[in-house]
Amino acid sequence: MLDIKVTKTTAPKPKPDQDHLGFGSFYTDHMFLMDYDEGQGWHSARIEPYHPLQLDPAAMVLHYAQESFEGMKAYRTAEGQVQLFRPEKNGERLQSTHQRLCIPAIPVEDFVQAVKALVDVDRDWVPSAPGTSLYLRPFTIATEAQLGVKVSSSYQFLVIASPSGAYYAEGLDPVKIYVEDEYVRAAPGGTGAIKCGGNYAASLAGQQKAHQMGYSQVLWLDGIHRKYVEEVGSMNCFFKIDGVVRTAPCAGTVLPGITRMSCIELLRDWGYTVDCDTRLSIQEVMEAAHSGKLEEVFGTGTAAVVSPVGKLYYEGDEVTVGDGGIGPVTQRLYDTLTGIQWGALPDEKGWIVPV
Repeated sequence: MLDIKVTKTTAPKPKPDQDHLGFGSFYTDHMFLMDYDEGQGWHSARIEPYHPLQLDPAAMVLHYAQESFEGMKAYRTAEGQVQLFRPEKNGERLQSTHQRLCIPAIPVEDFVQAVKALVDVDRDWVPSAPGTSLYLRPFTIATEAQLGVKVSSSYQFLVIASPSGAYYAEGLDPVKIYVEDEYVRAAPGGTGAIKCGGNYAASLAGQQKAHQMGYSQVLWLDGIHRKYVEEVGSMNCFFKIDGVVRTAPCAGTVLPGITRMSCIELLRDWGYTVDCDTRLSIQEVMEAAHSGKLEEVFGTGTAAVVSPVGKLYYEGDEVTVGDGGIGPVTQRLYDTLTGIQWGALPDEKGWIVPV
């Protein structure tokens, strides 16, 4: 168990207007920090007033991208309770990322304690307007000043928090997806299955191209055959084809999303057949769309929870998913997950952790 020293701010910031929060634009009064030094391990857990970091220009994170991050939320129920959604799963995934990037592990219980401690100190920042939440960004950076390519001997683990508005401020509208066939997001043996900044930097070119063509997200194909569907932008992707729900297997190139695993559990509870072990080709998806068997497509992730897809574009061919609207399974998943997260529905799965 961490011994967390708390130093509270003497100059609290004014709270932003809950109706105009956006995403990632405002930050709470405090931040969590913990240091690692070789031979000493993780130490000096503390909560301090939010402030800029002081890094040596030669800090290895700036040159060799040895860093990791997570994304999660704290929710305020109608009764005023503040709660987290499956935070231990974020802690487990961070451990996986650390292992791949040669960063010392942080015990899951310490991760959860750190997140809960910061949320508790800044609980007044958890917004209460419908659809709003406190977005949490735990992350680890390599801090050793060294220009040689090697494993860093020092790190800093931090958690910052940002009150965020409703992702769908104007309703749950289906998005248009561009299927990327030029750039590659991940390849076997790489870092596609972990959460590190380099994955997202590499995806920007495809994302920019999609935006220029009028599409809001990118569906990535596998890096070898350019044939099998993998992820959509910062989300996992599901396809309901002829009654069966399919999603790419987490076999080294796809991030094991916490919302993804939650959707799979719910769908199976509801009696749906979910295939998350067999790869699905983009040709199968497009053929299913043309034959009328592609019933629903949706993305899943922390920010959007569930995002319906209305159109897909691949190699000059644009197809409409179902009738172009929100499918019943997509809507039910969104309503159920958000209902549990904000406390409107009972937590029968044991997913909620109160703060």
